Amino acid sequence: QVQLVESGGGLVQAGGSLRLSCAASGRTFSTYAMGWFRQAPGKEREFVASISGSGGSINSANSVKGRFTISRDNAKNTVYLQMNSLKPEDTAIYYCAAAYGDWGSEYGYWGQGTQVTVSS
Repeated sequence: QVQLVESGGGLVQAGGSLRLSCAASGRTFSTYAMGWFRQAPGKEREFVASISGSGGSINSANSVKGRFTISRDNAKNTVYLQMNSLKPEDTAIYYCAAAYGDWGSEYGYWGQGTQVTVSS
């Protein structure tokens, strides 16, 4: 089992920045991939970014490339999502997720979510 706790959400003006954090516990952190997803009102949950256990492989959605950066600190059991140049369409609940294994594995553990609101 993996427990995940997100933090760092809030209200920000368009063009601003936020950094989300997700603290994990329950398994050896470096052995599994982590991801960030988001769900806007009335929309399905969508993939934002992912990172392998070692941090050597990273992927992100086209909609956030060049603006959002995923990273992890395996010594702190924490994954981050640095969000720059935020747009109103980035408004959503952001969830971190832990995979059952490393890169390419299914995500099976989810945090409670943190709200990000970007005002125009």
